[in-house]
Amino acid sequence: MATWGRLGVSWRSTVRRFWPLRNTGHGRAVGAGLLGSVVASGFIHYKTEPRRRLWPHIVYAEDAKKEEIRVPPVSMRRLRFNQFASIIYEEEPYMTPRDFLHSVMMEKVDCKLQKKMLTKADLDNMIRVASRAEAGNNMFRGIGDKGLISYTEYLFLLTILTKPQAGFHIAFKMLDVDGNEHVDKKEFQKLKKVIRPRKELLRQDGTELSDGVDEVNTTLQVFFFGKNGKEKLQHKDFCRFMEDLQAEVQEVEFLRFSKGMKTMRQEDFAEWLLHFTNEENNEAYWDNMKKRIPTGQSITFDEFKAFCLFINNLEDFAFSVKMINDASRPIGMAEFKRAVKIATGHDLSENVLDTVFKIFDLDGDNCLSHKEFLAVMKDRVLRGLRVQPQHGIFGYWKCVKRETLQGAQEALRETGSPF
Repeated sequence: MATWGRLGVSWRSTVRRFWPLRNTGHGRAVGAGLLGSVVASGFIHYKTEPRRRLWPHIVYAEDAKKEEIRVPPVSMRRLRFNQFASIIYEEEPYMTPRDFLHSVMMEKVDCKLQKKMLTKADLDNMIRVASRAEAGNNMFRGIGDKGLISYTEYLFLLTILTKPQAGFHIAFKMLDVDGNEHVDKKEFQKLKKVIRPRKELLRQDGTELSDGVDEVNTTLQVFFFGKNGKEKLQHKDFCRFMEDLQAEVQEVEFLRFSKGMKTMRQEDFAEWLLHFTNEENNEAYWDNMKKRIPTGQSITFDEFKAFCLFINNLEDFAFSVKMINDASRPIGMAEFKRAVKIATGHDLSENVLDTVFKIFDLDGDNCLSHKEFLAVMKDRVLRGLRVQPQHGIFGYWKCVKRETLQGAQEALRETGSPF
């Protein structure tokens, strides 16, 4: 209580100091800033000071028991999977290949989507379709809604989409538990234990879920191991599957954002870049796109594929930037192009480089803050599923800063201030 009293005295002194401003147009902006500061101070005090209550708080045994049993939080990936999954089989949601392609392109599911209860006859028909599926970059579109993808496989496929080609061998080794250069069905099913967070394998009472979900024959299992599950997945076939999946998703995304045309406008490319991203400077990036990118210039599918290859090698790119330039300084177009070449072994076209710099160069000095650029690209490559830490005091201060500045700007605009 004494601390709150001192806070009140401090607040009154501050108000008296700024009281002459009450008749000016800037009073609103100052008030917004002061209010944000006071709210932030009160929140910090509340979070850091020991709790003092007027009356003692009685703790009952039942309350303590409720605190012990906590429901594990649902991950963003699980929420996305449940949202796009259109099939229910034995009370478990599943995606179709079409659902998966939609989930990596769209932020929200079509409101008309209805979940279908799958019968054993439907499942048998899907197994027949999967057994006849041919490898290629049209496999998922060819199967469409006649296939089944479990949540574990969804995580596996998302991982494939973000892997550089150099990481294909490592991904195969993760599946090849016994190191005999091929993967069998049992090894593939163990992927559930490896790839899923442990909190998603727990029931509400803390006990672990069984592995029965993966006993259902899915499209991937039949495609990799045959209808009877006896075939082996070889390294070359696995690498080809990964390459085909990346190529298919790239083609589907290109066609969607190019509106079905053979080339993509620079504005469409910018829209694809900023899709799924949620950074503080997004509005500035959109303004840059509108002001700096001229009409009539296009990006080809080959240029688009080269950029997709680049964003799948972001870690190598970040390391290359540090080697070429001081990490604390922005990088110019020449350094950027060289770092991409080192990371991927391929060049980005001048057309793509020019588009990227016009979007992300906020101050017009022909340089990029590579840290901010990497943050946006990580959101893009992970399709909005990157965990955004907004907890604790740092996340709180970020929100306070954004809301306070926004309130001050609105107040200044209302008073007609030029600042």
